[in-house]
Amino acid sequence: MDEPEQVLPYQRLQQLLAIPERQRTEAQWDEINELEITLTPVNRATTPDRNVRRKGAIPPEQPRSRDGTPGPGRRPLKKLRKRPPKAGGS
Repeated sequence: MDEPEQVLPYQRLQQLLAIPERQRTEAQWDEINELEITLTPVNRATTPDRNVRRKGAIPPEQPRSRDGTPGPGRRPLKKLRKRPPKAGGS
């Protein structure tokens, strides 16, 4: 049978954008808009799983207890101390 060859969405968008704006039909404009919407990164159907760890990913921070002590394997925070006022004479 004579089935039209499947054209990838990116290729079809490039074909449509190659047509000068003044010569595009309403159907072509509609198809361009539809392709641009479906090809945006947010709307792609083949987005990678967000739960997959990437190489070099920052590990989640360890939860702290209520008294402010860090989780296991971490050093506690140093408490800042104010210096006593200098005893100077004027």
